[in-house]
Amino acid sequence: MRTVALMAVLAAAAAGQQVEKNLVYARAGETELLLDLYRPEKAAGPLPVVVWIYGGAFRAGSKDDRQTAGATWLTEHGYAVAAFNYRLSQVAQWPAQAYDCKAAVRWLRANAGRYGLDAGKMAAWGASAGGHLAAMLGTSGGVAELEGDLGNPDQSSRVQAVVDFFGPTDFLQMDRQALVGGMKHDPADSPESQLIGGPIQENREKTGRANPAAYATADDPPFLILHGDRDPLVPVGQSEILFEALKKAGVSVTFHKLVGAGHGGMEFQGVLVRSVVLAFLDEQLKGRGK
Repeated sequence: MRTVALMAVLAAAAAGQQVEKNLVYARAGETELLLDLYRPEKAAGPLPVVVWIYGGAFRAGSKDDRQTAGATWLTEHGYAVAAFNYRLSQVAQWPAQAYDCKAAVRWLRANAGRYGLDAGKMAAWGASAGGHLAAMLGTSGGVAELEGDLGNPDQSSRVQAVVDFFGPTDFLQMDRQALVGGMKHDPADSPESQLIGGPIQENREKTGRANPAAYATADDPPFLILHGDRDPLVPVGQSEILFEALKKAGVSVTFHKLVGAGHGGMEFQGVLVRSVVLAFLDEQLKGRGK
């Protein structure tokens, strides 16, 4: 067991969690796609599930990195949290990442009885690139070309709620929206171009198919979106695009613009933000609140 994985298990035990590490949720060719499942040690009945999707510009990151700790606190409030690896852009181009996310949700549904999960109450939560993928799970339920053929095809990949932290939406507009001195997204070596497989402005049709706002329909689940208005990497206008598309489609959506906040940082890790996320999840998955 790698040191970081051992540390995660020890930390979870100290926090009253039980953890199943490196569960194989699908196979893509010779590659095993792995998932970690965090649950409270004691649970009364099947647990609602939050699927955590890490960020890293689609080309870095892992379920074993520190980002995951930013979601596993939910086990203290009666949730199971599933963190999984997906194929990065240097391994596979879009829409492989969507296929992996959907395969993870389908695996969780197929194995809900084994692990004490509520198959009908699943939320997706991600940050940055993970926010984009969480939004894709929310808006592309039932979109055949984004389902893929990895694992448990008899199960639904739909989720019942989405939490999107500063995820990109329409890659083609990112440079137009960027802050002065902010990251450039049109060049061939940008994260978005590497994900698509070529400069995004020269591959507009394929790039458009990676836009979660393009799939927004009235049957999408409720969304909670948070984004800093001084984000130098993913312009806040990206979340504004998604917010407007969801509203137009008649989807329940709440958008919090964090004044002065950048790309992640402590503003997204405090008690206030956690309380907002928890209240949203409790309302959508446990029927509490409004």
